[in-house]
Amino acid sequence: MFLTNNFDLKAEEIALLYKYRWKVELFFKWIKQHLKIKSFWGVTPNAVKIQIYSAIIVYCLVAIISNKLKVDRSTYEILQILSISLLDKTPLKELLTNQDYKDVKELNCMQLKINYI
Repeated sequence: MFLTNNFDLKAEEIALLYKYRWKVELFFKWIKQHLKIKSFWGVTPNAVKIQIYSAIIVYCLVAIISNKLKVDRSTYEILQILSISLLDKTPLKELLTNQDYKDVKELNCMQLKINYI
């Protein structure tokens, strides 16, 4: 049962609006869980769209890479490996399959310390 103060719309239309609103909520929940967007860099609608589209594109590319190369790592783990090896010329398949990254966060911290030395 849905309550509303809009008496111009039919009950089915109100229910449909709630259904669409719930889909939007689920989309933003998915964004928060998978795309790791902590804050938006811009406040205009265009800036927010560009950041969301860019994050979705990166997520899809990593999912495609994971699928094509048959990598048994999470999307988050692949993103961490790629972030610490951006300037590395190691082939992608070798980077994701042959390297033994036990704790990617630890490895990332160690690399950051080395870069500061």
